[in-house]
Amino acid sequence: MADNYLEKRYEETLGQQRPKVKRVGNTVDTLLRKNRSTRGYNIKYIVSEQELRRIIEVCSKVPSACNQQVLRFLPVTKESGADRVLPLVKMGAALPELHLPFEGTEPQAFIICCSTAKESPLVDVDLGIALQSMLLKAVEMGLNGLIIGAFNREKLREAFNLPYPPLMVLAIGKGAERIELTPIGADESHAYYRRDGIHYVPKVRPDELIISTHA
Repeated sequence: MADNYLEKRYEETLGQQRPKVKRVGNTVDTLLRKNRSTRGYNIKYIVSEQELRRIIEVCSKVPSACNQQVLRFLPVTKESGADRVLPLVKMGAALPELHLPFEGTEPQAFIICCSTAKESPLVDVDLGIALQSMLLKAVEMGLNGLIIGAFNREKLREAFNLPYPPLMVLAIGKGAERIELTPIGADESHAYYRRDGIHYVPKVRPDELIISTHA
């Protein structure tokens, strides 16, 4: 409604239609649709350290709560120890019977996310912004990823001699899965599931995300 009002006012004031903005490249909506939690990868595609660094670099541009900028990242490729990360993480907690990832589809690269400050609500805000931004960058580059919160923190820190405690792990690679979103009501099951080789992710319908008040 607001957009239509502004367009009409533009026409009334200037006597011409509002110019159309030409979109170049991926839109945010396109990137968001492609940015799905991926648990199966093409192991023939070897992610380079340079690619991981490009993904990490977005964190020098994103917002930071109180501009604290306490997050630090370790890129881990196949050559630098991805095989040491894999046994310490869990993927697909809602589908334990499948033991994801399937053999031959394991991620070949990771980004370990740490913080120089003790974890707090502000650090968690930064972490959420950083993780989503890095995944969107990965998608822009033709890659996919997965935010992993289930991992052995002590053993991972020890394995890489990390100076700071790890908070999250990103798996990065070339996705080899078909993932589809399915609309649901807010009171329906939110659990993701697989059927006929397709990974389905329930998402609450947009109209049910809006709070309605009755004065």
